[in-house]
Amino acid sequence: MTTHALFPTLLYEADLSEFRGWPTLAPDLADAVQMLAAEDAAGRAWCKANHYPGYTSYASLTDLPARATAFAELKRMLDRQVQIFANELCFDLGGRRPKLDSLWVNVLAPKGAHSGHIHPHSAISGAVYLETPKGSGALKLEDPRLPLMMAAPALRADTPEAQRRFVYLEPTPGRLYLWESWLRHEVTPNGATRPRVSISFNYA
Repeated sequence: MTTHALFPTLLYEADLSEFRGWPTLAPDLADAVQMLAAEDAAGRAWCKANHYPGYTSYASLTDLPARATAFAELKRMLDRQVQIFANELCFDLGGRRPKLDSLWVNVLAPKGAHSGHIHPHSAISGAVYLETPKGSGALKLEDPRLPLMMAAPALRADTPEAQRRFVYLEPTPGRLYLWESWLRHEVTPNGATRPRVSISFNYA
């Protein structure tokens, strides 16, 4: 008898804190994020109008790698990791490489969360974390087959990670996660007393 594991959902994880250049890049990125949060009036207005708990440049700034050298260096680092992941996904890109489509910063305030969503019009999405106070929330990934399960029974407590309905990832500073953009995910509430700072992005 053989049981086949079909249609896997791949998640790429790397610890950028182990990469050459990260110890100096990380504080530069943190400074750049704080600069944006202080100076981006349009972004702050969007956050207020849309009840975003903290600050994000998602709807206001589209040129971060051109705006600050720290983001440009991060882009170069991400380009390499996304290419590795695209190869693992067996993407046939016809000799092309994945291209950064958007990159934005997130300063998630205490008690803030981000409800379930996907990233349309892109192929690979991800996040890298700069500040993750204890209890500041997890990245929650959802089994994409969940709406089709109908009468499927609940799972046992000892279910392996690859077969769970939801997977919770506890990020640490320097942690990078990549996933295919159709994978539904959310950010659980920030239970810390300080903001959680991350940078999100999409590749087309």
